[in-house]
Amino acid sequence: MTRFAGLLVFLLLLTAVPHTSAADFEDLFGKLYPARDTLEIGEETDEDARECLRGLCWPPSSFEVRIRAPQQKERGDAVIIFPSPLSVREDESAQVYLEWTMARTADGAIADAPAVVVVHESGRNMSVGRLIAEGFAQRGIHAFLIQLPGYGSRRWKQREVDALRLKSIPQGVADVRRAHDAVAALPHIRKDNLSLQGTSLGGFIASTAAGIDRCYQNVFLLLSGGDVFSVLQNGDRDAARLRQTAVEAGLDETALRALVWQIEPNRLAHRVDPEHTWLYSGVFDTIVPIENGRSFAAAAKLPESHHVLLPVDHFAGFLILPAVLDKMAEQMTAPIRQP
Repeated sequence: MTRFAGLLVFLLLLTAVPHTSAADFEDLFGKLYPARDTLEIGEETDEDARECLRGLCWPPSSFEVRIRAPQQKERGDAVIIFPSPLSVREDESAQVYLEWTMARTADGAIADAPAVVVVHESGRNMSVGRLIAEGFAQRGIHAFLIQLPGYGSRRWKQREVDALRLKSIPQGVADVRRAHDAVAALPHIRKDNLSLQGTSLGGFIASTAAGIDRCYQNVFLLLSGGDVFSVLQNGDRDAARLRQTAVEAGLDETALRALVWQIEPNRLAHRVDPEHTWLYSGVFDTIVPIENGRSFAAAAKLPESHHVLLPVDHFAGFLILPAVLDKMAEQMTAPIRQP
């Protein structure tokens, strides 16, 4: 993120409408809620899609969701914790953490409202994702920022942390899918109205998670697309940094291509619901070029009006973020679609 964009995010966070004190909902802290996976991939005739799904799915099971107060550098009103369904390491990443920023009534009580799972960008502080979560809460929607493996409370202490983040992206996709069922187990949540939103790196992960099944009511993708490997090859700045991370992790071009192919959004794009999926692309984006946005939009057969072209690059897009959030929130609070 550029210094200007980082400063903008910082100032917006400082000026955000504050929530009431934790004392108003501290009775939630320490409670456990039973949950169960609703994962159901259904019929799939495409062999490549079936192979992709085999690498991202798991046998559905019961699990518990715990609520605690935010700690250290965590944000939000509460933190939701549940086990990762594809954890491959017995460390900080084995548990998934969601920062819950609550929607409130006019008198400050916790609202019974729709919810959205927010998947953050690649920045280590998740600043943009946290800003988006705060924006949704201010618009009357419970927001759950998911900390991807290697971020926040799931951050590894080893020096190879960047390489581990890269290699754990498939786990992050599964975590995003299970997050739907974890959030649905909580009080104050409109269980029939849970949406998914992802930005940049988070947009790619959200795209693939949405292709597993259609559990999320709406899916909103910001500054992402399809053909991840070409983004890493041709994109600058953040994409270039990830290329360097791969080199430092000992991944040659063949290994990197195989790694990102595991979570390639276009492999499952035909499985998303095009009528309830929106992609916002920056026309002047040099990190995720517009061609990559068009690639996913075509693979997902999105209606023309659902691929929104913004006259911005990858960073200036945050200047019009309030207007974009207004549009997303409007759709989230629209009448529920019928099966």
